[in-house]
Amino acid sequence: MLKIRREILVCIVILFLSVNAISQNQRSSVTESDLKIKKSRKKKKVKLPNIDLSNWKVTIPEGKRKGGAISVEPPAILNYATNETLKPYMYNDSTKGAITFYAYPTSATTANTKYSRSELREQLVPGDDNVNWTFKQGGTLKAKLSVDDVSRDKSGKYHKVIILQIHGRLTNEQRDLIDQKDNNAPPVLKIYWQNGKIRVKTKKLKNTEVNSIGILHEEAWTDDEGFNFEQEVGFRKFQIEIKVTDGKLVVSLNKTEFAIYDDFNMKRWGIFENYFKAGNYFQSRDEGSFAKVSFYELEVEH
Repeated sequence: MLKIRREILVCIVILFLSVNAISQNQRSSVTESDLKIKKSRKKKKVKLPNIDLSNWKVTIPEGKRKGGAISVEPPAILNYATNETLKPYMYNDSTKGAITFYAYPTSATTANTKYSRSELREQLVPGDDNVNWTFKQGGTLKAKLSVDDVSRDKSGKYHKVIILQIHGRLTNEQRDLIDQKDNNAPPVLKIYWQNGKIRVKTKKLKNTEVNSIGILHEEAWTDDEGFNFEQEVGFRKFQIEIKVTDGKLVVSLNKTEFAIYDDFNMKRWGIFENYFKAGNYFQSRDEGSFAKVSFYELEVEH
């Protein structure tokens, strides 16, 4: 009888230890699972860009034929993340916290170019292209961006992308004075990403003695020789600041290199109105070519 009691006692002890061990394993398993869920949640944290688009419209490489590229103005552009037309070309990268602009050659371009773009155009008055600024009024643009991916040409060189511009514009009176069909004037500033470096081009007069009417024609201007910043940005994030004052234009890269233009060309450019542009103005018609540009910050002051 004593032997039977001992065996029963041993069984009870074994059963108690087994139940306790299972309980501990379950608690341990739940804890590990909770940790994995927490880690997973941390990895999936969404970042949204802090860019105010209230004074920007966007043009994308979608539409019909040359001159028929689709543009979306405020307030519709504020819903770009859910706009089915825009989403292939302008979308949030929630891992980077940036707006990405995608472009490739299509038949839909703006009127004065053969290249396609996914690019923002400044509007001082939302929805109105007729209100712009002069060099005398001045302006500053600050941007933090990266070129994420670019195709290569047959020789192995990356295709060029214009990432920022200051575009000129004729007033209605100037347009009528020279009998031009639209208000387009040349871009006084084009900033390129070219083979991992930043290149700046501005306009200069062909004839320094041109009069106040002749200067309004696009043919009066030509590109300068260009300026290359020394540092290589590659596919990394970088900062550009453009500062315009009366008769002067300054472009800085990462606050360490500067391109300064303050000659008579800039002084005479004061006759035009202007607006900033930012995004992905892709400079290739090669089949299969493309580019992706992401903006983390974009701010303008006047």
